[in-house]
Amino acid sequence: MSDVKCTSNVFHPNSAMDFLPVGQLRQLQLARYQAIVRRAYEKVELFRKRMEERSLKPEDIKSLDDVAKLPFTIKTDLRDTYPFDLFASEMSDIVRLHASSGTTGKPIVVAYTQQDVDVWASVMVRTFAACGLGKGDIIQNSYGYGLFTGGLGAHYGAEALGATVIPTSGGNTERQIMVLKDFNVTAICCTPSYFLHIIERAGEMGIDFKALPLKAGIFGAEPWTENMRVRIEEEGGIKAYDIYGLSEIIGPGVASACCAQEGLHIFEDHFYPEIIDPQTGDPQPDGTEGELVFTTLSKWAMPMIRYRTRDITRLMTEQCPCGRTVRRIARIGRRSDDMFIIRGVNVFPSQIEEALLAVEGTLPHYQIVLTRAKGLDNMEVQVEVTADLFSDKIGAMEGLQQKLGKSVEHIIGIRAKVSLVEPHTIARSEGKAKRLIDKREM
Repeated sequence: MSDVKCTSNVFHPNSAMDFLPVGQLRQLQLARYQAIVRRAYEKVELFRKRMEERSLKPEDIKSLDDVAKLPFTIKTDLRDTYPFDLFASEMSDIVRLHASSGTTGKPIVVAYTQQDVDVWASVMVRTFAACGLGKGDIIQNSYGYGLFTGGLGAHYGAEALGATVIPTSGGNTERQIMVLKDFNVTAICCTPSYFLHIIERAGEMGIDFKALPLKAGIFGAEPWTENMRVRIEEEGGIKAYDIYGLSEIIGPGVASACCAQEGLHIFEDHFYPEIIDPQTGDPQPDGTEGELVFTTLSKWAMPMIRYRTRDITRLMTEQCPCGRTVRRIARIGRRSDDMFIIRGVNVFPSQIEEALLAVEGTLPHYQIVLTRAKGLDNMEVQVEVTADLFSDKIGAMEGLQQKLGKSVEHIIGIRAKVSLVEPHTIARSEGKAKRLIDKREM
């Protein structure tokens, strides 16, 4: 495993913004904030309407403290304006569209101008540089390509870094291992759970994983614990770096761990962070735990003003050993809503409910059980069926099981095991039903 030192001279020239004097950084943030608010006000009807409801105009934002006057944006806003009504650019200026799952069958659509794509590549360069990577590294990109932002986001950034990129995408674990071994890969991008699966499969194939040239893993798209990081580093013989991003803001590249591995640096010249009380919406001081909120300071096609991520964390005030002046967030371990992430896909219990109730014979009582086996996340949906059906022939049960499995896959885009159980098998609650049992903690 390579020993990456936390000194500024190992970083890419693009990383200079990470070390900007704080006063200069705040001036830049204010100028960009004022410009993006004006653009959203002039180009996006929903934002302008909410500003007018508050008797606000763009010129009322005179300081960063005035940000708290602005309305929030939430995930359902993207669903309600599907597909293009939050765009601030003409379609002729938009060069890329991506989409991710929303709370219904319709995806959330995000747009990029060429300027936005360039910004995206630049923050991914800074991400890789923070993880000690540079020109000459060989990066295996095992994030999924397509509508999901992970694959292309990491790909463009790695190329701009000057590294060699291998676009393996996800799946086909034996091939992933062959590439790691034969192509002298020095870094891999994927979900942490999938990397654990790669390690285990390599062991079954008789490959000494620690003998590979691999030195770093750039892991994101799902929550993971500090214990998992330690396990990955011990079993893989690498440094495991946590990265953070979300499609609504830009994709991967919003924040990244550095070689100190003490929180994740936000590239806050492009993404202005706030912490709010998730119940009241009131701003909280740095160091206080609360809900993370972002404003995109340079997203031209689709500005997000005060977007509520629902992720719970805190802004760290301590100086990082790496010397970066951009603030850090603590590792995100929970959310303020009921969304969960499995295999890099955002899933809401309401989506599962929608899929189950679309099939005749099921009852509105279900439970989602998440487990982890051989490094891979698995989801089982336990659903009650009517007494008549449960006592019917096995063929009818199997037929229903297959229909439910297909319905779930159609709604969320991934396969899940569906188990049929007798009526009253799943515990009832007088309050909010406990739909999710997460057994993935290590």
